[in-house]
Amino acid sequence: MTDVRNYVAAETLRDGTSVTIRAIRPTDGSSILDVFETVDRESIYTRFFAYKKGLTDAELRQTTEVDFDRVVALVVTTPAEDGEKLIGGGRYFADVAPNSSHSAEVAFMTDDHYRGLGVASLILKHLVRIGREQGLMRFEADVLAQNQAMLAVFRRSGLLMKQRSEGNIVHVTLSLDADPGPTP
Repeated sequence: MTDVRNYVAAETLRDGTSVTIRAIRPTDGSSILDVFETVDRESIYTRFFAYKKGLTDAELRQTTEVDFDRVVALVVTTPAEDGEKLIGGGRYFADVAPNSSHSAEVAFMTDDHYRGLGVASLILKHLVRIGREQGLMRFEADVLAQNQAMLAVFRRSGLLMKQRSEGNIVHVTLSLDADPGPTP
């Protein structure tokens, strides 16, 4: 079983940039705030379904201090002069209610400068691996219909995907019990 609290993996983005995918740490707070301040308003809106100017101290703690049982949070970093630069992150929150069918809600955020390079796809791949080890059967996400990039990440994941629309929100369910391989 993977030690999720100390999870680390090396990967490469589509443009050849070397990145590290690792478990989030409480010390990542300032890096999270840096990314939050640099992403555009629409990116914030597509992630939170609301415009936000910043994160409260409580939201930042909730983001960086996770239990790794119900919540698994990974960040993507790239080498920088002062160590590493955080360029994205993703997480799942597992529903632990009785009869929950072992599902978890997933969410992602990517620094605008690294969009389209496969950051969310890489995070999803690692979350799927961890989720399967932890007995999850499916991931679920609510995505704004205009967020075609995130919907494409889910479509290209190779996982069986179901979706239903409610107004401008698309509810996506990804099955983790079988991996049919990448979709063309």
